[in-house]
Amino acid sequence: MSISMYQASVPRLIIVMNNLSNILDKAQAHVDARKIDATTLTEFRLFPDMLNFTRQIQIVSDTAKSVVARLAGVEIPAYEDNEKTFADLKARIAKTVAFIQSFKPEQIDGTEDKDIVTKRGDKETHYKGMQFLLGHGIPNVYFHTTTAYNILRHNGVEIGKRDYLGT
Repeated sequence: MSISMYQASVPRLIIVMNNLSNILDKAQAHVDARKIDATTLTEFRLFPDMLNFTRQIQIVSDTAKSVVARLAGVEIPAYEDNEKTFADLKARIAKTVAFIQSFKPEQIDGTEDKDIVTKRGDKETHYKGMQFLLGHGIPNVYFHTTTAYNILRHNGVEIGKRDYLGT
């Protein structure tokens, strides 16, 4: 039995994004209970050369929406990176989930060998669809989700593996 490109992308990305949204609820409850400024967490980074928590969430969102858009051959929606609060970040996640949910299997399935080109500055990287999804997109979503999780966990937010994986 084979798995479809749609099944390997859309449902997985939605689960990760929804779990991340639930983790943000716990982060908000943490700062509320301890009466600390939420920017203590949203601006926190694990090391000076790493991106902060807010940027980690933005990258998860950007990567998730770009994966399905590129596979489907549609324009990637641009979001302003202006989130300041957990509520702002949850709204961004919800917007991303709604975008991802709008895709049908027939838009994604069969893209295993589709040529995908990403650009960062002047550098182009060329992929085939499956390589892009499984070797670039999904790993990046998990990397930045894990980093965001670790920032919160490092700062005492009571989250665990079940929060990360969902129930």
